[in-house]
Amino acid sequence: MGTTGLQLSADVSQKMSFTPQFEITNSITAELTRIERARGFLDAAKLSEDWIAGMQKRALVLEAHYTTHIEGTQLTLEQSERILAGQKVRGARPDDAQELLNYKKAFELVSGYLESGEPITEALIRQIHKRLVQSVRGNKASPGEYRKIQNYIVNLRTGEKTYTPPPPLEVPQMMTDFVSWLRKDTQIHPVIVAGIAQFQLVHIHPFVDGNGRSARLLSTLCLYRTGYDFKRLFTISEYYDRDRPAYYKALQSVRERGMNMTGWLEYFTEGLGAQMRDVQMTAEHVMRKDVILAKARKNGLKERPVAILGYLLTAGKATVAQCEEELKMNRRTLQRDFKLLVEKGLVREVGTGPTDPTKYYQPLL
Repeated sequence: MGTTGLQLSADVSQKMSFTPQFEITNSITAELTRIERARGFLDAAKLSEDWIAGMQKRALVLEAHYTTHIEGTQLTLEQSERILAGQKVRGARPDDAQELLNYKKAFELVSGYLESGEPITEALIRQIHKRLVQSVRGNKASPGEYRKIQNYIVNLRTGEKTYTPPPPLEVPQMMTDFVSWLRKDTQIHPVIVAGIAQFQLVHIHPFVDGNGRSARLLSTLCLYRTGYDFKRLFTISEYYDRDRPAYYKALQSVRERGMNMTGWLEYFTEGLGAQMRDVQMTAEHVMRKDVILAKARKNGLKERPVAILGYLLTAGKATVAQCEEELKMNRRTLQRDFKLLVEKGLVREVGTGPTDPTKYYQPLL
């Protein structure tokens, strides 16, 4: 792991007690470059408003699901989708469902705040926490209130205490110093600021419960307010939940290295970079799809076969039976349209014959 050899700290008054320590390594520089490229691509990309709106809604579902799943909810992604759509899900634990809905309310609070342009305050962070844990587990998390007791981070599998947060009496001053730093013009890259914010809130652990969720949403808020919202299409918690041990290890590395955040920031930028590459690849696919469909219409293809082609471009491949179910079309009509699409060189047929149930159709990109 190479470094630039430059030791950085926040450009703030020495009187402040919070001065994050980190180094800009080659890894961080590379990820920031990738993130900037993805940001530039999304800013310039010609994507339909309907597609963006649909993907934003999907990103909210994914973030709500994964950020609560990290904290122990047992819902499947499908169950989370249904709950957020206002449906009842049999067998879902009430607290799990409530935590999911609470995230949506907290996200709406953050969205409203962005429109106001107000600076981040302790009151806002407390309000975010209040919305996240309201009406969950008998309100034992003291919604919106700093903790008055000593809490611990425990390995649920072994019962071992892995982290003892600062004493409760230190929390108010630590939060004041932290928020004061967030409001300073530090000249630090906004993505790095977002990563620092996420770690520091987890480190202070100012609340009885819900600190991880609050920290991840605060990090998102820091990105959004500095122009790094990426059209609100990304979901960072999905990356964390994919390998939770790596996530916790990255957080713990800061304390193991004398509060140097370099390792955590490498992990943070790698995760955001990975998510943004996924978003960019999806957007590029949609743009290619739009070009192909526009060309098909220009060449005289009617809307029904265009709709079939559009479905295949999204799904990657499909059998006649799958198209029949998804598109609600007559089988014979589908077979005629598939024949036309094959003749025009837009789709290829893969299979041994008309009666082969495994035969499918695949678009030729």
